[in-house]
Amino acid sequence: MPGERTIPCRRSALMLCAAAPLLAAQPARSDETCQSPYMAKITGIEDFVYVWTLGVEGLGDGSDKLVTVDARESSPTFGKPIHAAPVGGRHEAHHGGFTDDRRQFWAAGLSDSKIFIFDVATEPAKPRLVKVIDDFVEASGGAAGPHGAYALPGRMLIPSLSNRHGTGRAALVEYSNEGDYVATHWLPTDAEPNGARIEGRADGYGYDARVLPRRNVMLTSSFTGLENYMRPLGDLMKDGEAMKRFGQTMVLWDFHARQPRAVLNVPGVPLEIRWAWGPKNTYAFTSTALTSKLWLVREDAPGAWSAKPVAEIGDPSTLPVPVDISLSADDRTLFVDTFMDGTTRVFDVSDPEKPRQIYEKKIGAQLNMVSQSWDGKRIYYTSSLLANWDKTGTENEQFLKAYAWNGKELTARFAIDFTAERLGRPHMMAFGATALYAK
Repeated sequence: MPGERTIPCRRSALMLCAAAPLLAAQPARSDETCQSPYMAKITGIEDFVYVWTLGVEGLGDGSDKLVTVDARESSPTFGKPIHAAPVGGRHEAHHGGFTDDRRQFWAAGLSDSKIFIFDVATEPAKPRLVKVIDDFVEASGGAAGPHGAYALPGRMLIPSLSNRHGTGRAALVEYSNEGDYVATHWLPTDAEPNGARIEGRADGYGYDARVLPRRNVMLTSSFTGLENYMRPLGDLMKDGEAMKRFGQTMVLWDFHARQPRAVLNVPGVPLEIRWAWGPKNTYAFTSTALTSKLWLVREDAPGAWSAKPVAEIGDPSTLPVPVDISLSADDRTLFVDTFMDGTTRVFDVSDPEKPRQIYEKKIGAQLNMVSQSWDGKRIYYTSSLLANWDKTGTENEQFLKAYAWNGKELTARFAIDFTAERLGRPHMMAFGATALYAK
């Protein structure tokens, strides 16, 4: 396996004063609200933030890597990168996820369809690469571009973005926690609906996958294939035919049977899916990247689901490009990041039919992922979208930024310049805690 390294703390990191008030001594329940409901949860405040990071040629080791950031406020290295586990080479690091026992973190590469499995339990501050799945395309029967990893009981669900031909036809691929291939479920198309009711069209595209266990439903969203997402963004946007090859649908599945039930019409490229957490809430939100709308998918009657736009995100005419969303554990607050203007917006979604923006803040020149703690007090942001889609020049800011949220405003806690630290382009974040593995 590629060698690991411990990162010395650099004075060049963009450290902001820890302006957030000290947390109360009473333990808080803390975990990313976007994680699988099947996964073990952190009790208490996160110790570490793991950042799946794209390598940049000529910057540090140039490799994709899992970076550990110290989130312990009492630590002398608070708010600093303390370890990196490189995987060797660049694979378009994108998304990942923990196994249900949270002992492993699976991280996917979009360009060559490799999946990197890290042991995060043995030494949580220093994750260790223990296995590489390098036959994803062959084993799955042609799926490609693994987008992330979602914990199921004893298994990992890997949504793909593409296939061996590079088009947008995608699949859901299952593996055991040990890394053995289990099954492939292709998304429905007009030609092969697989029993699904089609509302408009079925494009077969994939992106996110999320489960609501108590209703036995799974939702998937849609993006585009490898032939598009690996192209430079400027060239892609000039290609009228290529711009037609983006997802316009979401699929509702019978989760236990892995059977698609309905293809919902959601134009504009629906990306991240966030189910409501409330025990009686049967709805989810998504945002559409090209039309800048917030969509609600909900069960109107037992077994009857619909999707509709419920709010605009920023000024759609300026194409802000919503990329990530994070729903609070009480289902009342939704954070929405837009890439092009580098802004996070906060919506009051206590009435999911009528979201209302209550706050916004520019985080940087570009902005991608947002993760919030279960108690809603700590919010983390990263900057990179895709290597060929990130901005250039002075606007190519690459950062992890941490904030405190008091329900009214964001207050800076710390920031790390991933370019100055020679780490790369930070993408997805996940939380770690030593106490989770205490014997």
